[in-house]
Amino acid sequence: MEEARKISNFVTNFTYKEVDERVKQEIINRIIDAVANAKYSYNNLKTYLDPMLKNFKGNATTLTGKKASVDYASFYNSFLIRYLDFNDTYLSKEPLHPSDMIGGILALASELKSSGKEVIEAIAVGYEVGIALCDAGSLRKNGIDHVVFLGIGAAAAASKLLKLDEKRTANAISLALVPHIALRETRSGALSMWKGGAAAESVRNAIFAAILAKSGITGPELPFSGKMGLINIIFRGKDFDDSALDQMKGNGVLRTLIKEFPAEYHAQAAIEAALDIKLKKDVKKIIVDTYEAAKTILADDASKWKPETRETADHSLPFLVSVTLLTQNFWFDSYDLIKEKKVLELASKVEINEIEDYTRMYPSSLPVKITVEYSDSTQESAYREVPKGHYKKPMNREEIISKATKLGLDKKVIDYIENIENKEVVNIVF
Repeated sequence: MEEARKISNFVTNFTYKEVDERVKQEIINRIIDAVANAKYSYNNLKTYLDPMLKNFKGNATTLTGKKASVDYASFYNSFLIRYLDFNDTYLSKEPLHPSDMIGGILALASELKSSGKEVIEAIAVGYEVGIALCDAGSLRKNGIDHVVFLGIGAAAAASKLLKLDEKRTANAISLALVPHIALRETRSGALSMWKGGAAAESVRNAIFAAILAKSGITGPELPFSGKMGLINIIFRGKDFDDSALDQMKGNGVLRTLIKEFPAEYHAQAAIEAALDIKLKKDVKKIIVDTYEAAKTILADDASKWKPETRETADHSLPFLVSVTLLTQNFWFDSYDLIKEKKVLELASKVEINEIEDYTRMYPSSLPVKITVEYSDSTQESAYREVPKGHYKKPMNREEIISKATKLGLDKKVIDYIENIENKEVVNIVF
């Protein structure tokens, strides 16, 4: 069966009754975390996003309470959620930030006047589709950005909210995929604001694709398996295991990961390990042993040793490890030290190594070992296999609320989200 039809079959047959209590509570955790990220981001992005509201008038409500067309509201919300790179993550053959799609789901739900149960159901579906695709193949190894899989998951979620039948859901997926192949250049070398914007654009495209499909517009019949489809063009007819799409159950959120620190997920364990080491003497060298994905993503070129922007710094193992060792802390104000002489000097002493045994442990474990060698030939090390927030060491509701509160989310909004299942119409505004 063509992959788009496999996905649409799952989407249309999945029901709220299949969302068990644990899945439901984890979805609520993800909404709290995503909206808190958006709240903190707003002051950074309002200068760019708010002036464009006048060009995209409509009836959807954004997370700031402002009205916009549903496609722009989806972009707006998703950019706010993604900008900090502090929302959830999924790691497999391809990494993903599944909660990026929550911005689009909430925008569409506000226009449709969807219930809390419908929102939870849509998020469960979107997450499941997105992460199943990540289990099927690696886009990044083929020069394509992970937001392609995000868009398909978001289109699946939007189709569920719109109550599309199987055929129109398949068209929504095709329309989200075929015209929107995003290049991995977004995450290569020195990074720009588009690191967050790419996800927002993908979600916007997905919501619009589902609306087009609802109106009856059709997309290519074989977006995955066709002669010029994803599998043959991007994956060259191999290295895509579509059996992953046969395993979808709707509980994939349980395998996603929440961040404790505002940095790329592959650095979470490294920051934890660095906090275990208290520098005592003159440092000769810092050795970071880790797995392939962490090295490839966080130490791929010289810009990661001398980051010029926050976007590059939060994808820089040398910077993240160095600033944590020096300050014994990591929060947003750590990025104020990008040009700090002591940080740059220490970062220049960082050596990143891929350890084959660690690579084999990935993605079920995210091992990292930091060894500080002092000038007097003594050394000390710290190791982490998984960080807090990993599904093997999950953050509980209290910890997630503490993080959300630190990000500035009001208790009233948190209470609203905690009770979202009972809302007849969902309208989250921070």
